[in-house]
Amino acid sequence: MIRIQSPLLRWLLIGLALSISIGLVVLSFWLVRLDREVRTLYAGVRWVLPAQVYAAPLELYPGARIKLPELKRELDRLGYRASDELTGPGTYVLAADEIRIDTRGFAFWDGVQAESRVAIRCDDSAVSAIRAMGSDQSVDLLRLDPMLIGSIYPSHSGEDRVLVKLADVPPLLPATLIRVEDRNFEHHFGVSPIGILRALINNQLHSGKKQGGSTLTQQLIRNLFLTNEQSYGRKIREALMAILLERHVSKDEILEAYLNEVWLGQDGSRAIHGFGLASQFYFNKPLNELRPAEIALLVGIAKGPTVYNPRKYPERVKERRDLVLRLMTDGGLIREDEREAEALSSLGVLNNVAGGVERYPAFIDLVRRQVKGLYREEDLGSEGLRIFTTLDPRAQEMLEARIIADLPGLEASRKMKADSLQAAGVVTSVEGGDVLAIVGDRNVRYPGFNRALDSQRPIGSLAKPFVFLAALADPGRYNLYSQILDEPVELRQPNGQLWAPKNYDRQLHGTVPLFAALAKSYNLPTVKVGLDIGVDRVHDLMQAAGLENPPRLPSMFLGAINASPLDVAQMYSTLAASGYLTPLLAIREVMTKDGKPLSRYSFKLKQTLPEGPVYLTTWAMQKVIEFGTARWAVSVLPAGQKFAGKTGTTDDARDSWFAGYGADRVAVIWVGRDDNKPVGLDGAAGALRIWGRLMRDLDARGIDLAPPAGIEEVSIDPQTGLRGDEGCAGVVLVPFLEGAAPSDYASCANAGQSSPLEWLKDIFR
Repeated sequence: MIRIQSPLLRWLLIGLALSISIGLVVLSFWLVRLDREVRTLYAGVRWVLPAQVYAAPLELYPGARIKLPELKRELDRLGYRASDELTGPGTYVLAADEIRIDTRGFAFWDGVQAESRVAIRCDDSAVSAIRAMGSDQSVDLLRLDPMLIGSIYPSHSGEDRVLVKLADVPPLLPATLIRVEDRNFEHHFGVSPIGILRALINNQLHSGKKQGGSTLTQQLIRNLFLTNEQSYGRKIREALMAILLERHVSKDEILEAYLNEVWLGQDGSRAIHGFGLASQFYFNKPLNELRPAEIALLVGIAKGPTVYNPRKYPERVKERRDLVLRLMTDGGLIREDEREAEALSSLGVLNNVAGGVERYPAFIDLVRRQVKGLYREEDLGSEGLRIFTTLDPRAQEMLEARIIADLPGLEASRKMKADSLQAAGVVTSVEGGDVLAIVGDRNVRYPGFNRALDSQRPIGSLAKPFVFLAALADPGRYNLYSQILDEPVELRQPNGQLWAPKNYDRQLHGTVPLFAALAKSYNLPTVKVGLDIGVDRVHDLMQAAGLENPPRLPSMFLGAINASPLDVAQMYSTLAASGYLTPLLAIREVMTKDGKPLSRYSFKLKQTLPEGPVYLTTWAMQKVIEFGTARWAVSVLPAGQKFAGKTGTTDDARDSWFAGYGADRVAVIWVGRDDNKPVGLDGAAGALRIWGRLMRDLDARGIDLAPPAGIEEVSIDPQTGLRGDEGCAGVVLVPFLEGAAPSDYASCANAGQSSPLEWLKDIFR
């Protein structure tokens, strides 16, 4: 036994022992508190789950109008992989006249559709047959899984993720992650002394290449609860929290949390978290369809998404991916021949996803607004909503392509500086009022000002069909062949100013039939009819068509009305639907994260415009394209099919509009400048060019010419507007409301000429 002789030394040792004891007690209390903090924090982890927004699914059935190349393109858009044989969900085989698909299972709003293998045969224009492979059983309807097009709500968070379960993840992913990031993961207790020692030695030997010794558990702790502050205090706290976490949570739970939490990239202001979303973001496919090279790329990105951004630094990322593939081979996860084959593949990263919060920002903007308008705020607080929309990716792609392709040509035609013009467009379905496509900027991925929704511009002559609709709804006074005098009009306004409109061509055209006044877009006959019918009547019809709060001024007849392209689409959709008003919607269904539908405020389909006069107005609007201001469209639209529409031009050609429809599609295009300077393009020279080619690309169907009940068709002499027959040259068949057709015959008509015997009878009568 050692005796300490010096009293001073004895007291120093006693003090040291006491300090150590007190320190251990304090450390114990701190560790207990830290342990409680770790358990509380981890138990309270609640990942922000923005709503997932899906496009409308492609529905295939015998007779569906889609060609084989278009179907292949749709599969490519959905991330399906072309192959020589079907190897699992998300693959297809293209043959000469059919395509064989292994579809993905998907939980739709009306039930779960299981994975299936089908063969689809197409002719020159449509699907001719669908059969289930392995049998001769035909399939009446097949829905492909819808495209994930964006995420919204809650708006305050910049994080986005798609949660995955470890059991649903391909085993190669976690195995590769452990091999690359934390080889001792299954055996350490939260920290890896060997890894720390290896990192220290490496950092001493290679000062320029720093290596970290953090385990996956430490990385998870840092991502969830700590910052990236480089200090010993933070690192010690991180290590202790990792050790404590592993006392309470299994390795599988830690691994699953890491797979969902790790940051793997940036999409504008949106942070891409977790491998589930990263797989969609980079490859447009679910995790379980990733090839080894794609898994290697994602694991490689985890080292540093900024440094290893595959869209910015593809060569650097390929080196990293190939290194991960080598580590996968060394660890026995893949064979050497697999590694060689995978290393030869391209990165396969989709470049068209980068650059914005969503792939279709203008459409997502509308969805965000309508969600809040259709559903109760308290219901929307449930995170993880699944929003099924009406977006048609094919229509959206065509609208974008037309605006991108046609604006430079319009600028060149007027010798304008490049990028001077802006444009916006909306495409809707006639039946159901579904919004199929929206573009709010010539830079179609730009998530800023949405002109399709927010740009309030004068609509010009797009208002005229509603003036003539009001007239045709009064058959005792007006019909399509009513003769209107094109003469000057002067009107004293309430402010004392004199309003004296002029025709666009500054000419007078004598007496013109009502339908021709619309087809040629004459201003003065329009004003004359509008004043005769009355401002209030025209106002009420515009409002009934879906335009909110139009002005009650005569200038409204010529389009002194500010509206957005979506507002115009609503009005023209009501015309296209034979007078039935259906609020234009971008949302089909909203489901909770548990798969239950949210109840929403309902809208009732109702007829707000009279069907007969609407039919007559549509007939007149067909003449706009046949021989009127939009006759250029005949050169691009399908031959023999009828479409209705109207050009719109505002003062000094500041706005170029066209709105029109066929039997199944309504489209509205606006072209102009944000600074409101003249563009030198009227509706025919500008917006019509985009509209016509767009309707051609959409393969829109022409209008059904069969008249509805309450309409009779009468042969009319075009020279007089009276009844005609074979005795008159160029007789046309014109629709009238029943009982409103002229009773008198033109002098050229055989039926209107009396025989000599009838002449004698008239004398002695």
